[in-house]
Amino acid sequence: MAYNFISAKAIMSVSMMDLIMDLAQARERMVVEQLERRGIRDPRVLAAMRMVERDRFIPTEYAAHAYDDEPLPIGAAQTISQPYMVALMCEVAQLSGLERVLEVGTGSGYAAAVLARLASVVYSVECIPALYQRARARFAAMRIGNVHLRCGDGSEGWPEQAPFDAVLVTAAMPGIVRPLLEQLTPGGRLVAPIGEDDLQTLVRISRRDGAWGEEYFGECRFVKMTGRHGFKPE
Repeated sequence: MAYNFISAKAIMSVSMMDLIMDLAQARERMVVEQLERRGIRDPRVLAAMRMVERDRFIPTEYAAHAYDDEPLPIGAAQTISQPYMVALMCEVAQLSGLERVLEVGTGSGYAAAVLARLASVVYSVECIPALYQRARARFAAMRIGNVHLRCGDGSEGWPEQAPFDAVLVTAAMPGIVRPLLEQLTPGGRLVAPIGEDDLQTLVRISRRDGAWGEEYFGECRFVKMTGRHGFKPE
């Protein structure tokens, strides 16, 4: 009688393939149900959201919820943003692929990884050292070479690399932060949540014909911006 033995390594490989397929299917559902059905139309944004694996940017204990319609904890009292909000901010930024982009608030690195597929180069500033180090390790492991990270006060921007075609702020601002506006190119856009501690409005600020204009894209909730131009400590 012949016996067929399946090695533990082979079983593990099958299980891993099943997991990868499950996550890929969940990511596709996320794009269709959370993004397209809510009005995200930019094909480049949708393609980037399909490609970037959100599960790689969260703690392993939340892997089953990687593509849920909600923010998730990433440590240090911070969260990875809801997928829809990442897509909306990227769409509002109106990126064609040639831009230099500044992101304020690297966090997990997920939004920066999406932006890396939408812009020429991304500069991202994170004020929490532990999150900065984790994001650096993730980008190195994923071989994402057009994102540059810095640990520091994001409310000050990154003056040495300015000007930027777009600035995206992933933390709530108490008001318009002048240094970030000053680091924009003449046709640049600042996309940021602005408002109170627990509720903000997503705003796009751009300069047209020498004057600043504001456009509004609904209510949102972000953790508060810290630093010199952020919310003051309580």
